[in-house]
Amino acid sequence: FMIPADADDIHEEYKLLLNELKQYNPELLHKERLLAITKSDMLDDELQEAIAKDLPKIPYVFISSVAQQGLTELKDMIWKHLNHV
Repeated sequence: FMIPADADDIHEEYKLLLNELKQYNPELLHKERLLAITKSDMLDDELQEAIAKDLPKIPYVFISSVAQQGLTELKDMIWKHLNHV
């Protein structure tokens, strides 16, 4: 899942995405999940830490395509989950 850092409520956005997934294909709810918090270039370290404390209990990464931050980490996370490394 990808949720922007400037979302009003990241948990609510996550629930919305889960509900959409359930409506699309409920079998996908049993798959492993990863969360990418996008637009993280707008966050300082302190704000990232505050957001991280309140994220759903799934693997997550902060990314920014503009600043090219966290993209390699995200690719590595996806690779590990796909290959069960």
